[in-house]
Amino acid sequence: MLGGGLFSNKSVAAPTNPNKDFEVTQPPDDTVSAMAFSPATLQQNFLIAGSWDNSVRCWEVEQSGKTVPKSMQSMTMPILDVCWSDDGTKVFMASCDKQVKCWDLGSNQTVQVAAHDAPIKTCHWVKAPSYTCIMTGSWDKTLKFWDVRSSVPMMTINLPERAYCADVDYPMAVVGTASRGIVVYKLEGKPEMVKSVDSPLKYQHRCVAIFRDKKKQSPTGFGLGSVEGRVAIHYIQPQSSKDNFTFKCHRQNNSGTMNVQDIYAVNDIKFHPIHGTLATVGSDATFAYWDKDARTKLKSSETLDQPITKCCFNSNGQIFAYSTGYDWSKGHEYNNPAKKPQIFLKPCFEDLKPKSGT
Repeated sequence: MLGGGLFSNKSVAAPTNPNKDFEVTQPPDDTVSAMAFSPATLQQNFLIAGSWDNSVRCWEVEQSGKTVPKSMQSMTMPILDVCWSDDGTKVFMASCDKQVKCWDLGSNQTVQVAAHDAPIKTCHWVKAPSYTCIMTGSWDKTLKFWDVRSSVPMMTINLPERAYCADVDYPMAVVGTASRGIVVYKLEGKPEMVKSVDSPLKYQHRCVAIFRDKKKQSPTGFGLGSVEGRVAIHYIQPQSSKDNFTFKCHRQNNSGTMNVQDIYAVNDIKFHPIHGTLATVGSDATFAYWDKDARTKLKSSETLDQPITKCCFNSNGQIFAYSTGYDWSKGHEYNNPAKKPQIFLKPCFEDLKPKSGT
C-alpha cells in the first residue's frame, strides 16, 4: 500500500532504482522540469509532470503504488512549470513558448490563459476569498496575475530581474530572481510587495518553498536552495536572530583528493504538508529529508544513476515523488542519451516525522 501503513514491493531493484521505490510507468522522453500532485479536493491521487520534451503527462496513482497513465498534452516548446486549480479539474502549463495554457482534464482541451514577452518560468494558482487567478513569473522580468476568463492580466508587477523560482501559499508569495533577488508579496485584497530580501546564500538560488508556522498554520517563511549545495531557512519576521540559518547538503567527499568535496546544485525543495519537515533533491543524484526545527537530517537516499531534478508530496503527505534525468550540470559531454528519465514514488509519512517531537 502506497498511501497506508502496509508497504511491500517485491520487484528486484535495477541499478537505476537503488531505493527500491515504485516506478511511474511511461515517463516523459526528456528530463522532468515540473511536477505536482492533485489537490486534497480530489479523493484519488493524480500526478502531473512537465518535461523538456514539450509535454505534460497525467497519471492516476493507485494505493498499491501502481501508476496508470491517463492523458497527455503538448506545447510547442519545453514546459517550465505546472500547477493545479484548487478543485482539481484543471492543470496549468507554463512554457518556453511564452504562454500558459489551461488544460481542462474533463474535456481534455487546452486554451491559452497567459502570455509574456519571454519564456514563463513559474505558474501558481492563487485562491483568495475575493478572487482566484494564475500568478506567472517570466524571464521578461515581470510577475503577472490573470483571471483565466480574460486575455488581459489583472495586474503586472515589475521584478528586479528574471523570475527563476517562486512559491505561493496564500496569503504569501515568494519570487526568487536572477542576481540572487528575493521578493515577498502579500496576496490579500490585491497583490502587494511586502519586502525585498537580501539572499542569505552567496550563489544563485534555484528553488524556493514556503513553510508554515506550526501552531498557527500560516505561512511564515521560506526555504531556498542554491547551486552551491546549500539551503537557507528564512523567517519573514524572525523572533530571534538565530531563527534564520543555512545548511550544507548535496555534497560528496571526493575519493581522489584529500579534504575536497564535490558540490552539487539543490534542484528542488518541498515542505511536508503535515509534519512541516522538508525534502531536498540534487544534482548529486540523491534526495534527503530534514527537520529544520531540530536542525538535523532525518534520512538520506541511496545514490541514483542520474541527477534528481524535481520532487513533490501528495496532499496528505503519504507519498513522495521524485524525478531523475540529466540536468546538464556537467555539460554536454556527460549527456548519455541511453539513460532515460524516470519518476519514482515512495511512502514517506513515517520517515518525515520530526525529531523535535513538536
